[in-house]
Amino acid sequence: MKKSTDLKVFISTRDSTCDECREELGRKAWITLVKEKGALCLTCADLDHLVFLPSGNAALTRRARKHSTLSAVVLKWSRARKRYERQGLLIEMTALDRAEKECFADHDARERRRERAAVRRAEMDSEYIERFAKRVREFYPGCPSKREVEIAEHACLKYGGRIGRTAAAKTFDKNAVRLAVIAHIRHTETNYDSLLAREYDRWDARSVVKEDVERVLENWEVKDQ
Repeated sequence: MKKSTDLKVFISTRDSTCDECREELGRKAWITLVKEKGALCLTCADLDHLVFLPSGNAALTRRARKHSTLSAVVLKWSRARKRYERQGLLIEMTALDRAEKECFADHDARERRRERAAVRRAEMDSEYIERFAKRVREFYPGCPSKREVEIAEHACLKYGGRIGRTAAAKTFDKNAVRLAVIAHIRHTETNYDSLLAREYDRWDARSVVKEDVERVLENWEVKDQ
């Protein structure tokens, strides 16, 4: 089946607010524009699980996009040229890893992973993430091994209005943790991203995968025997 047109994400040039969650995003926020709904932050647009691949390596970009079920073009307004210019792509981490393996020798791939890991560590508060991960494991003891860390790292990144940076999450509120876990399940355990790539409205897509999400959630609430 032919891949649908990439979604578009814009780097704002002025102070922005998400029209859904009302979060003040500040300048240079990454947003999507949705008809009749206005500007949405990446979290509300369900794109915050994607990673950024800057422009510059055509082969890597081409292969990563091919392997990514869901992707978005990142655009920024150029005052000099009076037009939006492509900055890169938002793609799935697994697609980027696969593309790197295809494009680079082992040494180069490892070096790129170390660089990305260093950037991610700089964006994270390790102690806060560790405590968030412990709460995930506490509430969802059946969660697969090490998945609680992945959920916490994603939820607690310092940009994009992530769930883990909200006031409720900072007190390790159970509902905030639950929202982070649901978001992770939606993207990793269902065909939700495929539906978005086929240009489903995200609320319609959520409705389609709702039962699958709830089934996984119930399984994770029970400790493995």
